[in-house]
Formats: sequence, structure tokens, C-alpha cells
Amino acid sequence: MTTLRITLLITVILPLYYELCSSRCAPAEFEIDGQCCPMCAPGNHVSSHCTDDTSTTCAPCPESTYIDLPNGLSKCLTCTECDLKRGLRVSKACTRSSDTVCEPLERFFCIDPYKHTCRLAVQHSECRPGQYIKQAGTGSTDTVCADCTADTYSNGSLSSCKPHTKCEALGLTEINPGTQSSDSECGNLPDVTAIAVSVTVTVVIIIITVISVLIIKHFQKKRQSHQSGNGKSQ
Repeated sequence: MTTLRITLLITVILPLYYELCSSRCAPAEFEIDGQCCPMCAPGNHVSSHCTDDTSTTCAPCPESTYIDLPNGLSKCLTCTECDLKRGLRVSKACTRSSDTVCEPLERFFCIDPYKHTCRLAVQHSECRPGQYIKQAGTGSTDTVCADCTADTYSNGSLSSCKPHTKCEALGLTEINPGTQSSDSECGNLPDVTAIAVSVTVTVVIIIITVISVLIIKHFQKKRQSHQSGNGKSQ
């Protein structure tokens, strides 16, 4: 029982006693030159400290400065600037009693959150061709990408992969097969009748050409023979 009391005295009672003794001022006061002075309210700073006869004199924070807690500060804090180069914009403007709240720019997400604001943001990742956006990025999370499965495709900007076009089902022929990043390329089926007509016309043209050449050669040969016979008669 004695050991328990000693342990309780050392671990609980003594630290509490020292804390009470060392903290002379009330929670709403601050100590200056050994004297406890009333704190200023948020949005105000100490203009002059209290004396034995006077209380603390407070003054409003100047423009672009703030203090968000009861305080004994002689100067207000400078408002935070939301830097575009750090991927930030103003979500809530600074007031005398609260600092600026910054948020990520559109298509950016915060990688350095601090209390209710953000100190640094970076751009969302872009999905590659052959991937789809499984989960869109937010102000606090990056984009999540996933690969397309077989017989589907995406250029990287889609929220889901699209199935490849079935050319045969459309009465077309497949010119180029689909990949993970592109659709199938279809074309018209060849017209059998048109091919047959084209072949027939070609054959007829060839026959006519051959016959014409043969006729021309026949007449040329006959003319040469006739001219040769006339020469001998003379």
C-alpha cells in the first residue's frame, strides 16, 4: 500500500503541483515582467501592456495581418499568400481573426495539408493511351489509372475502356485490328460484280488491242509485199 501511494505521488500529484505553482497566470492572461495581464481577443494585438493600475490595451490587426487566438502578442501575423507556382488559389480570404485558406488549383491535388489549408499542390497524373481513368483526381487525391483489358481500348482520357468495333457485324472488313489505345479500322467489302465487270472490260480491251496490232501488222506486211512486186516489174 505504501509503494502505491509513493508511485501515485511521484507520477500524478507532484507534476500537477509543479504545474500549478509554475503557472501563476489565469488561462485568459499572459505573463509580462512578472505580471499577469489580460490577453487580447482574436483579431487584436497588444498595444500596451497592463500595469498595476491599468489593464492591457488592445488594437485591431492591420490589413493583411491576423491573430486567430487570444494572445499577448505585440504584432499580428502576416496573412499567408496562396502561390500559383505552388499550385494554390484562395479558398477563403484572410481576416483579422483568421489566416488565408488555400486550396489546390483545378486539376491539382494537395500534397502538403496543414490544419485547414494546403501549402503545396501538384497536378493530377494523366493516364497513358491504353489506360482508363479508374478514379478521377480530387483536391486531396491523385488520379488512379488502370489498363484496358483485351478487346477494349482507351486514349487515356476515358472513364472506361470501349469495346473494339466488330467490322463483320457491320458488313465491313477489318483493315487494321484494334489495340489497347485505338479502335478497329473498318472498310467496305469488295464488290464481286464490280470486280467481274472490271476484269471483263480489261480482257476486252486487251483483245481489241491485240487484234488491232495484228491487223495493222497484216496491212503493213501486205503493203510491203505490194511495193516489192512493183519494184521487180520495173
